[in-house]
Amino acid sequence: MSTVNELKWLKSSYSEASGNACIEFAACDESRIAIRDSVYPRRLFSVGRRAFTSFVTATRSEMFHPGRR
Repeated sequence: MSTVNELKWLKSSYSEASGNACIEFAACDESRIAIRDSVYPRRLFSVGRRAFTSFVTATRSEMFHPGRR
């Protein structure tokens, strides 16, 4: 796995516009995705790509906020 400084972090499109409350993610390797809060960038965790894809799909399907897009 790459070190935290080597990862190419991307900001979630659901993050706050001012950039102060951002969830960021990066590909660690072929099988893992790292996730962190931009306020605490050294605190991160990683999940499998399948789990990450399921989470993103559920978020887009309004599972967490019914009736809101």
